[in-house]
Amino acid sequence: MQLLRSLVFNLYMMFSACFVGAFMTLCFWLPYKAQYAIVLQWAHSVLWVLKKVCGLGYTVVGRENLPAGNHIVMSNHSSAWETIAQFALFPRQVWVLKRELLWIPFVGWGMWLLRPISIDRKAGGRAVRQVIDQGKAKLAAGLWVIIFPEGTRVMPGETRKYGVSGALLAIASGHLVVPLSHNAGEFWVRRGIVKQAGTIRVVIGKPIVSLGKEPRQLNDEVRTAIEAGLKH
Repeated sequence: MQLLRSLVFNLYMMFSACFVGAFMTLCFWLPYKAQYAIVLQWAHSVLWVLKKVCGLGYTVVGRENLPAGNHIVMSNHSSAWETIAQFALFPRQVWVLKRELLWIPFVGWGMWLLRPISIDRKAGGRAVRQVIDQGKAKLAAGLWVIIFPEGTRVMPGETRKYGVSGALLAIASGHLVVPLSHNAGEFWVRRGIVKQAGTIRVVIGKPIVSLGKEPRQLNDEVRTAIEAGLKH
């Protein structure tokens, strides 16, 4: 039964994402705020259908830790769930993603209209420079920046070295880093079809000051905070 429910949800998510992406592409002339509002409503609809069809909801601890203004979120990455839920968790935002995602018909075109920081992960130092330069511009425009420092989805319980671009952006801009932890990968398995029923636990940690720190030091503090949130 859970497999059937998951298939229904997957179909809804896939077709609705294509529809929204196509609609945004046709309405490319709309202002950025309107484009963002469309995707925000889509994200809420996906989370609602996920709860109703698959019985998978979420709870958030630590909303009071969100600082005023706009800052940088660094999160663990274990499923596709967090790439959708981030819209509901944080104010207007952009995120760092691999540029290949923008080549996906309809969906990628809609992503492009949201002005993400798209990078070529094989570009090395040039990609890091791109995150810093574009990230500072996004922050200056009042947007939050969402970064998955692991760079790719990691199975629950596994670890991966953190990339340096997020820490460098925080240090260069002087913005705070908000650590985000979640256990979505336990319910929405990477490359898995079935979405298990239950409640995803999201923990928003206390903001971490970036000024005056070395990138490795900042990454270590963020990792410690994220791992503590996973044990919360």
